[in-house]
Amino acid sequence: MNASTSSRRALLTVGLLAAGSWPATPHAALAQRAADVRRAPAPRSARPPLVIISLDGFRWDYLDRGLTPNLSRLAARGVRARALVPAFPTKTFPNHYTLVTGLQPEHHGIVDNVMRDPATGAWFRINDTAAVRDARWWGGEPLWATAARQGVLSATVFWPGSEAPIGGVRPTQWLPYDGRMPNSARTTQVVDWLDLPPDARPDVVLLYFSLTDDAGHRFGPDSPQLDSAVSSVDAEIGELLEVLDSHGLGAARLNVVVVSDHGMAAVDTSRVVVLDDYLDPQVVRLVDAGPLLTLDSASGFADSVARALGRIPHLSAFRREETPARWHYRDNPRIPAFVGVAEGGWQVVPRAPLRQRPQGFIGGSHGFDNADAAMHGILVAAGPAFRRGAVVEALGNVHVYELLCRAAGLRPGPNDGSPDSVRAFFPSRQPSAVSRRRGVR
Repeated sequence: MNASTSSRRALLTVGLLAAGSWPATPHAALAQRAADVRRAPAPRSARPPLVIISLDGFRWDYLDRGLTPNLSRLAARGVRARALVPAFPTKTFPNHYTLVTGLQPEHHGIVDNVMRDPATGAWFRINDTAAVRDARWWGGEPLWATAARQGVLSATVFWPGSEAPIGGVRPTQWLPYDGRMPNSARTTQVVDWLDLPPDARPDVVLLYFSLTDDAGHRFGPDSPQLDSAVSSVDAEIGELLEVLDSHGLGAARLNVVVVSDHGMAAVDTSRVVVLDDYLDPQVVRLVDAGPLLTLDSASGFADSVARALGRIPHLSAFRREETPARWHYRDNPRIPAFVGVAEGGWQVVPRAPLRQRPQGFIGGSHGFDNADAAMHGILVAAGPAFRRGAVVEALGNVHVYELLCRAAGLRPGPNDGSPDSVRAFFPSRQPSAVSRRRGVR
């Protein structure tokens, strides 16, 4: 360990200790930061930092509810996509990792929030810390590894994948996931990192908020609780940008990209199909259920399982090799032998977990077809790298990695995206991307 590495680890330890002292009052930490602006800001490096903010489960039309003054101002001085179309399946971990690799899930290997590797028999679940930190699950080159390859420092607050040494590389600074950490403490950590001296300051920072996803699942996308969550994360973003501006990182010195991984659809217990009524649980290995149904059949039962799946109402089911080509969901052995997607608003679930839901439950879910507008998210970008006051057409999120690399001045790694697909986000006078796209298989 060299002296520079040692000092960076010490700085991270200080940041973790600071994050551990979470204020009880909302936004209290950032308010305290704002009170400290009289101190001289640290000298800035020449590279404008890039801050990427993920709002889990933030549907594209939440921006049009009149609840997001800060995001709306950001879009007005930057560029907004009409929608961000997620990769299939429309789940959190596959899409967060697609955003930072530019790879379809079938290529980066995170094919669902829960999956089984047939080569090892091991299971991956997003609440399994050991699995999440096991680099063997994660393929491709994430943005922080792209940055490290080019000598650029990075930092992440809870971005899926950042806890694993992928290709032997983690972000320069990162936090182990802790859902109890208040949003105000998360944004304070970002401010602290960007206030570091130039030789230690990360120029690529990724920040994750789960509040809108949590509220959407519990109460549904059309609930007052969801609206409150939308307002809350918008206020958090506003305070973060205000404090950064007071520290010398205003609109001309900071690139900001706000994305979401997927949207949210309303569900309820009146639109549920019980899987056990059509399939014998003894002849299948169930991997995932709900809007997305994935399973393997016992040896010798594949044809009978296929016939049974074809009889399930409100479900479109396929053998893996016959899934729609637009899903890009065939070319990985971790994808189960059978893949089904429920009709919008419906779910197909085993009887046992259904008993845990009270009759008449109304909430939200995702995992539906990525062509469903309810699954689409947001993309807002502003700063010196981007156009001003522009609205562009919907974009597939597989292209976002190319956008992030261009905004950060990085040469992209191999990916499935296209630099041509993101040209509309940048001023025409800007030079084209510094590297050409290379095919990935």
